[in-house]
Amino acid sequence: MAEAVTGRSYERLLRSRVYAPLGLAETSLPQGARLPRPFAHGYFLEPGQPPEDVSEAVGMSGVWASGGMVSTPTELGRFMRGYVGGSLFGPSLQRRQRRWVPGSSEPIGPGSNSTGLGLFRYRVGCGTVYGHTGNFPGYTQFAAASSDGRRSATVSANVQLNQEQPVQAPFRALRRVFVRAVCSALARR
Repeated sequence: MAEAVTGRSYERLLRSRVYAPLGLAETSLPQGARLPRPFAHGYFLEPGQPPEDVSEAVGMSGVWASGGMVSTPTELGRFMRGYVGGSLFGPSLQRRQRRWVPGSSEPIGPGSNSTGLGLFRYRVGCGTVYGHTGNFPGYTQFAAASSDGRRSATVSANVQLNQEQPVQAPFRALRRVFVRAVCSALARR
């Protein structure tokens, strides 16, 4: 849709409207199966078997604009602060994004989840953050920021986890880490 409206490629739009304003020099939308070096390796775990490196088994270009970007934890936090804090667009769009309805991200985020437009709200005992989760073969990610975009939390696991069997127990443990990260980010300094 962005290409049709602007007449510019998605990659070019990302560079001019996201990467440059937020100073994201190590964030990209790779083409093909190869990832920019260096990268965190992701693994597939099967009980009784050694971990299998699946980092480049599936090309990120296969999911393209639906989660195909790669970044560093530092830059992901910077992106979340800018995106949630509204520095990439005005208050009118931010208000529309935050019209919450019941729903959760995949995998389910920490605490009580609700969904807006391209953004999820996570309410935990220590406060509320806004962000997104995601997973891909070999990876699970949680990233969120405070409402004003001043603080953020990112948690990465180099294995794909969700609330389904047989990975329920590790995923529950990961959700507890999500909550700790949120509470740490929201703590008054």
